[in-house]
Amino acid sequence: MDNMVVMWTVFAGVFISLMALDLGILHRKNRTIGIRESLIYSAGYIVTGLSFGGWIWYTLGQSDAALYWTGFIVEKTLSIDNIFAISLVFSALAIPRLYQYRVLFWGILGAIFLRGIMIGLGAQAVAHFHWILYIFGIFLIFTGINMLFVEKGATGFSKSRIVRFCKKHMRVTNDLHGSKFALFLHGKFWFTPLMLALVVVNFVDVIFAVDSVPAILALTTDPYIVFTSNIFAILGLRALYFALDAMLHRFEYLKYALSIVLIFIGSKIFIADFLHMQKFPPALSLVVTVSILAMGILYSLYKTRNLKRKRSLNNGR
Repeated sequence: MDNMVVMWTVFAGVFISLMALDLGILHRKNRTIGIRESLIYSAGYIVTGLSFGGWIWYTLGQSDAALYWTGFIVEKTLSIDNIFAISLVFSALAIPRLYQYRVLFWGILGAIFLRGIMIGLGAQAVAHFHWILYIFGIFLIFTGINMLFVEKGATGFSKSRIVRFCKKHMRVTNDLHGSKFALFLHGKFWFTPLMLALVVVNFVDVIFAVDSVPAILALTTDPYIVFTSNIFAILGLRALYFALDAMLHRFEYLKYALSIVLIFIGSKIFIADFLHMQKFPPALSLVVTVSILAMGILYSLYKTRNLKRKRSLNNGR
């Protein structure tokens, strides 16, 4: 018990430190974030997340560390699809790049709160009804197969319906008012398009959490590993957004690798039962996951290596 108190205290300390550094020092003022700066911040978040796995290895052992790293890598990769959807939201609502980081910051805090609830409910459900893991497994297999054959361009995620619903139930101004989410105008309380974007971004994250939470719970039901791997994966989402927003076309084939990973994770519980194993070896799971995703990234970069040059040539005609 004392050990887990220390574990949660260390996580809370790292989390609070990152938030204080991010909001209080690095981004005290609204400004446009460049790709180079975003890549540096993203690398810092990724290194921090991976290093935390070393702390788990030291305190809980190699097996738990392998589960953490697998969950972290899967969640981080799933966040690339999330980034694509967020990019569509900002584009549809005409949110200037200058204010996007502010929306993302509060959006990520909202996502942490909502995912915490979903993870807590999911872990409790699995603890009381073990057969739910089989449902998660089937769901992940179905999701992976669906990703192989369904164009992700259909990520309309009912965007227009959400926006219409919010505008119907929220008093939203037509224009931005700096970095404000709400203000008083003519004696009435109004929300700005930034608040509308924040609501939609959180709604999008909930949609993606429907895939990601079962994925991590299918790996392990340990609340500490599930929560920390998930949170560290989405903490760097803001920085990763600005780094990848202009480069998403280079990861065109990554979704196929990710779909195979989801099928693999979903099928592990059935494989373990078939082979009469207590559970699928965490180290092997990590190796398989990293290998599949690495091949997907390398293949995507290879296939799209001349895409920028082709676009420039076409624009020059």
